[in-house]
Amino acid sequence: MKDLIKTLYQKFHHLILYGIIGSFSSGLDFAIYTVLVQVLGVHYIVANCISVVAGISTSFILNRNYNFKVKDKTGRRFGIFLCVGFTGLLLSNLILYTCINTFALNKIVSKLLSIVLVVFFQFLVNKYFTFKPNEHGESVSGDASL
Repeated sequence: MKDLIKTLYQKFHHLILYGIIGSFSSGLDFAIYTVLVQVLGVHYIVANCISVVAGISTSFILNRNYNFKVKDKTGRRFGIFLCVGFTGLLLSNLILYTCINTFALNKIVSKLLSIVLVVFFQFLVNKYFTFKPNEHGESVSGDASL
């Protein structure tokens, strides 16, 4: 059993760490969104834009340093990460708008649904494009098992 767990962790450690980091970043995103909408009365789309940018920035820093450990081309990688994040933001806004205005769902429930759907999309794009190993198949840290 211990060997199975070790094998699964080795095979999926980036996904596991991405999930942990993503949970933290999404929690921050959700907390900021909730305070802006519920406490400060900010429009839900404006609140979503602010909270997602905070989550994107946090996620990039943590994934770069602790998960994928790819430290080269930081500006380029952050640019790609931002593009992926902003694509996720557009998708999130579309989901929020549809859930709230078409299906009359609660704003908080709609936000939770948007986070779940967008996270899967972003993981795949970030793993295979943003944090792709350098030309030699290795990250700067030497971890080539992306």
